[in-house]
This record gives sequence, structure tokens and C-alpha cells, in this order.
Amino acid sequence: MTTTGADHATALTGPWWWVRWRSAVLDVGLALVSALECAAEGIPFARDAGIPVSVGIVFGLLAGSVLVLRRKWPIAVVLVAIAITPAQMGFLMGIVGLYTLAAAELPRRIIVALAGMTFLGTLIVTFVRVRQSMARGDLTLGDWFVPFASLATSLGLTAPPVLWGLYVGARRRLMESLRERADSLERELQLLAERAEERAEWARGEERTRIAREMHDVVAHRVSLMVVHAAALQAVARKDPEKAVKNAALVGDMGRQALTELREMLGVLRSGEAAQRRTTAASVSASVSVPLAAVGVAAAAAASRVAAEEEGPWLSELEVLVGQSAAAGMVVDLSVEGDVRSYAAVIEQTAFRVVQEALTNVHKHAAGAKTHVRLAHRVAEIAMQVENEPPPEPASAAAAGLPSGGNGLVGMRERVLGLGGVFVSGPTDAGGFRVSAVIPAA
Repeated sequence: MTTTGADHATALTGPWWWVRWRSAVLDVGLALVSALECAAEGIPFARDAGIPVSVGIVFGLLAGSVLVLRRKWPIAVVLVAIAITPAQMGFLMGIVGLYTLAAAELPRRIIVALAGMTFLGTLIVTFVRVRQSMARGDLTLGDWFVPFASLATSLGLTAPPVLWGLYVGARRRLMESLRERADSLERELQLLAERAEERAEWARGEERTRIAREMHDVVAHRVSLMVVHAAALQAVARKDPEKAVKNAALVGDMGRQALTELREMLGVLRSGEAAQRRTTAASVSASVSVPLAAVGVAAAAAASRVAAEEEGPWLSELEVLVGQSAAAGMVVDLSVEGDVRSYAAVIEQTAFRVVQEALTNVHKHAAGAKTHVRLAHRVAEIAMQVENEPPPEPASAAAAGLPSGGNGLVGMRERVLGLGGVFVSGPTDAGGFRVSAVIPAA
């Protein structure tokens, strides 16, 4: 049910079949006037018919009071008006009945049939009465006056109420249609607003996931190396002071690099938030002309804009990354195949993060294991693989005290799949672990 239908249902506050008390009072008043009219017209009818005057008055009162049913049974009211037309009664009832009939939602053939019956009845009765008056000498006009008076009277009593009723009924149906359209438009706007909110929430969720992934990649690798160096520093502090000093310097460098990357990332996020606030303020000021669905699009665009503004890391820094892991005690070798070339920033960032996170996992779960890093530049794609052999001491990772949140592989998979690539990870037959990814170059 539409809102209009609901309002109509709740508006039935009048008695019986009336929608409002005002309608009931109007119909009762019209019925009272019609009853008085028919009672007055029943007096000459009773005299002409040779019946008691009281019978004519009572008959007129009963016939005229039928008008009170015009909203419930308009067809019955018109039929009663046609039936008492020969008695020259019910002129008001006939006019009001025809108007109500034409304004009601009834088939046109019924309206035309009853209007035609009323027209013919009024035409015949008027024709007979006028001829009788001319025969008695009450009218001294020519014979042309009889058909003229009959047609004029019949048209005057039938055409205006029917036309006016058709107009009012059409206007009423038009207003009802407009209200239903307005209700439908309101529901559509509400649905668009809900979809826009869902898109905005999805964009916020995607942005939170991206931020968490970046923070994990930046912090986890640097802190893992710092923990490894700190453990080595603790082990050799007394035996080899020179090596302890070197490890301490490496820990300091790793900490400074982690802080620098975090500072850059937070700066990008703050600038992105400021731009998003400006965009939101502009969209609020122009909310009259901007569709609600654009809210979700703007939120998604803001998230993409923040990602695009982030700089680095690049594949050219891969040797530095491998060197840092080697300095932390990992036996790692890097091999590059194909012609080295540059890619889009997001592709190079993703490839670098995959290798970085894979090396971080080696530090966490297979400390001391020999690791092979392979990078292949192909015609339409770039492939990378990080594979480690079984660790020499299975408990070395636990001894280092490196926690694992379980989000590294998930983040790598999301990054690669987001670019339309392929990501595979799992243990090798030799007891090690392998991480492979292929990213389209376009």
C-alpha cells in the first residue's frame, strides 16, 4: 500500500460510509433540501393523480431523502430520480445524482447509459407538459417552442452536472496519481540514500583495510629486523663489542626508517582527510543539485586519491631491502630476470610489499633459513617469488620473540588480487615455505 492509500485508510473518521464528518453533514443537508423539494412537488402531483395530499407529501419526502445515499449507491439515486421524473419531482436529486455518478470511478458505459435515460425521461416529460400547457391556453407561443423547450430543459438538467462530474473525477484521479508518484519518488530517494550510505560505508571500510595493510607492512618489517638485531646485540654484547656496536647502529637505522615511513604515511592520510572534508563541505552546499548516489562515489574517489598520493616504495629499492635482511643474519640471494623497466606506481608498490612481507615472515617463522628472492620482468606481467629453506633451528623464531598477527598473507593476497593478479602461498616439499605472485604489467 502506498503512503497515499495509508493516509486514505487512516482518514476514515466519518460515520458509516462517509470519509469525513463534513461529507456526512453535506449529504444529509442535501437530502433534507431534496426531501422538502419533493414534498412540495408532491402536492400538485397528488391533486393531479387524485390521491390524498398527505400521501403525495410522504411520497415526496421518502423519494427526496434517497439523496443521502449518493456516495454509497449513486446508480440507485439516479434511477430513483428517473423514476419520479414523470411526477415532476426530484430536480435537485437528479442534478446531484448525475454529478456524483459522473465523478465516481464507474465504467463510462454506465454513466452514458444513465445520463441518456435521464435526458430522454426529462425530454419526454417536458414535451408532454409543455404541449398540455399550450393546449390549455397557458402558453400562446408557436409550435416550435415545444421541442425547443424540451431540448433546452433536458440539456440544462443533464449536461452540466455530467460534464462537471467528469471534470472533478478526472482531476481527483490526477491528484491521486500525482500523490502516488510523489510517494514512489520519495521511496526511490530513500533507497538511493540507503545505497549511498552503503557505498560510503564500503569505501570507509576499504580505506580502513588499506591503512591497516600499509601500517602492517611498514611496521612489521622494520620492527622484525629491529627485534632480530636486538637479539643479536644481546647475544654478542660481551663477546664481540665491535659487532654489538654495529648491530646497535643497525637497530637505530631501522627505527629511524620506520619512523620516517610512518610520518610520511600519516602526512598523506591527513592531507587526504583534509581534502575529503573540503569535498564533503562542497557536496553539502550543493546537495540540492547533486544526486545522493554521488556520496558513495565521492567517498570511493577520496580513498583512491589517498592511495594515489602515496609515494614509493619502488622496485629499485629491492636490493636495499634484501641487504637489510642479510645484515640481520639472513642468508638471502636475489635474482632478477628479464629487462628491467619501470611500472605504474601501484604495481611497483605492490610487488615491493609482497617481497617485504615475505621476508618479514621468514624472520618471524624461519629465522636463519636460507631464502631465495626471484623477480622476473616479462612482456605483459611481473612475477616475484620468495622461497625459504627449512630453518636450521625450528625454535629460533620463538626464541626471537616475534609475534604474528596472521594478517601478512591476507594483505599480500588482497594487494595482488586487487590488481587482477595471481597469488599463491604454501609450504614446499622440502619443508620450507614459498610465496609467489604474478601481477599484470598494464
